[in-house]
Amino acid sequence: MKTLLVTGSSGLIGSEVCKYFSRELGHRVYGLDNNQRAVFFGAQGDTRWNQQRLQRELTGFTHHELDIRDRAGVLELIKDLRPNVIVHTAAQPSHDLAAAIPFDDFDTNAVGTLNLLEAARQFCPESPFIHMSTNKVYGDAPNRIAMKELETRWDYDDPSYENGIPETLTIDQSKHSLFGASKIAADVMVQEYGRYFNMPSCCLRGGCLTGPNHAGVELHGFLSYLVRCNLEGRKYKIYGYKGKQVRDNIHAVDVARFIAEFVAAPRVGEVYNLGGSKANSCSILEAFKIAERFTGKSQVFTYVEQNRIGDHICYYSDLRKVRSHYPKWNVTRSLELTVREIIEAWNQRSDLRQPQLVSMHSQQGF
Repeated sequence: MKTLLVTGSSGLIGSEVCKYFSRELGHRVYGLDNNQRAVFFGAQGDTRWNQQRLQRELTGFTHHELDIRDRAGVLELIKDLRPNVIVHTAAQPSHDLAAAIPFDDFDTNAVGTLNLLEAARQFCPESPFIHMSTNKVYGDAPNRIAMKELETRWDYDDPSYENGIPETLTIDQSKHSLFGASKIAADVMVQEYGRYFNMPSCCLRGGCLTGPNHAGVELHGFLSYLVRCNLEGRKYKIYGYKGKQVRDNIHAVDVARFIAEFVAAPRVGEVYNLGGSKANSCSILEAFKIAERFTGKSQVFTYVEQNRIGDHICYYSDLRKVRSHYPKWNVTRSLELTVREIIEAWNQRSDLRQPQLVSMHSQQGF
């Protein structure tokens, strides 16, 4: 039995990793979380419900209330646990919020990651260190690719990118947002600790990470928040690009599955673009239609002409490197199934405070 330390264990990816490694692989799981998401996003970002779910449902799961910015606390915890695997998903995750809280953003994303890396180097340097990075490390460089406007989406008009964005795309000379910059700092440190100290490590540059356990809010959690707006009749704001901006979406279960593959055959200082690929991509307008098809409710929205700073016009991940290194892994959850699960989860979650709006069991075709 391996021991696994998961930071941000009450969040979307962290909780899915806890569940997968505990139930599917039989590992002992330690979670590290301090519900900082509620500080960043208010009551709607609270993840205590997810922490309590893990404590209730997972055998042997142990929660540690700790902020990754607490260097002494992080060092002491990893010294005591000496975990066989560290999965780092804790972060300030909002592209927009970072500009309002630059110190909190950088201290959490960059310094917090450094605290964990150094603790791992001192006490368990042989343990794989998996870092959830972001596609925002590329800044707005993807926007310089030739684009074509289609009826409901933008797409690449350069055959070099027909499979999506590869790991070789530059991260330099582009606008990232402060969030993107703090995540670059963390990303590069994870690579450097791998190469300089020969520690098994990787950065997973995710697209839109999603799933039914996401507590989506306006500033973070695209599909989850969009679905909630649909269910509640809440007005969704589209920021620029005619609502045709494209993201690829990957279910948290598939992220957890990839992490398990990496742990089984770790590499040093690697980088992977981990998203849903073009097959699981959608624009905002297309996401509206998928949600509407399942709920029977029309999406209420308003359009803001100005796009978000550094926002991608079109982004979906080129998975060829991922598949070449780990050929047993692939995306298993379709976009439609993922939306359907998110709808079910919002219907069932107590904070929605209303009866189910649609019976998902009556839907056919997915």
